[in-house]
Amino acid sequence: MAPSSPRRPNELTQLLTRAERAASHRLQAALDAEGCSVETWRVLALLSDGAGHRMTEVARAAFLPAPSLTKLVDHLVEQNLVHRRVDPLDRRRVLALLTPRGQEYWRRVDRAVRAGWPGFDPGEEDLLRALLGRLVVTLEERAAPRSAQV
Repeated sequence: MAPSSPRRPNELTQLLTRAERAASHRLQAALDAEGCSVETWRVLALLSDGAGHRMTEVARAAFLPAPSLTKLVDHLVEQNLVHRRVDPLDRRRVLALLTPRGQEYWRRVDRAVRAGWPGFDPGEEDLLRALLGRLVVTLEERAAPRSAQV
């Protein structure tokens, strides 16, 4: 077995940046063909489970601040892709859901994205997901104490 290489965050960061940019370009090309933004795609992906989600959860999934998300969801409501309803468990909150038209649009966009995405073996995809998830957790855990010390 080869000895482990010394830690080189710059190399890992370069690879992650290249992968993110390549993935973003591929994703954007598929979304452009369907007239969909990345933020809209993220919102639709979350809402596609049919469960209904609170706006704070949607904002986190879309990586958007609340005011920007509100504008986006307003636009999706105007397009009859999303509707809002009062949360039956907490009537002070609102849930966002896909309309039937939104569900159809999501299926079309999802097919386009999947068709343009590289094929990995299921094991490779699971490994990549696990490693990236572990990296995110590790980086977020290490960043938390610094921000808490302020």
